[in-house]
Amino acid sequence: MKFMILLTQDADAWEREPQAEKDRTFNEHMKVVSQLQAEKKLVDSRRLRPSAEAKTVRIRNGKPIAVDGPFCETKEQIGGFYLIDCASMEEALEWAKKMPHFGDLRYSGIEVRPLWE
Repeated sequence: MKFMILLTQDADAWEREPQAEKDRTFNEHMKVVSQLQAEKKLVDSRRLRPSAEAKTVRIRNGKPIAVDGPFCETKEQIGGFYLIDCASMEEALEWAKKMPHFGDLRYSGIEVRPLWE
C-alpha cells in the first residue's frame, strides 16, 4: 500500500535559518532516503519549490482560472513529500516519525495519507 508523507513548515522560518542548519537538515533527510531505499520502501521523494511559485486553479464566475500562490489561511506550506510503499498505516507512521526537523523549529505537522490504488 502506498502512502504520501507531506511535510509542512513555515517557509519564512526556513529562509531565516543559517545555511549550516539547512545543510544539517538536508543531510538528515538523505539518511532517511537511504534507509527507505535500503528497505525498498521509497517510491519518490522531493522538495517542493517555494509557494510563491505555485498556482492554484479556482472557479470564478463558473470558469476555472489560475491564480498566484496557494493562498492558504496559514503560514504553513507543504515543503516536500515522500511517497512510500508500506504494509500498513502503522509502518508509514513509523517512517514519518523519522523525518528530521531543523533547529528549535518543528514542522507544523507531518501528514500521512494512504493513496487510492
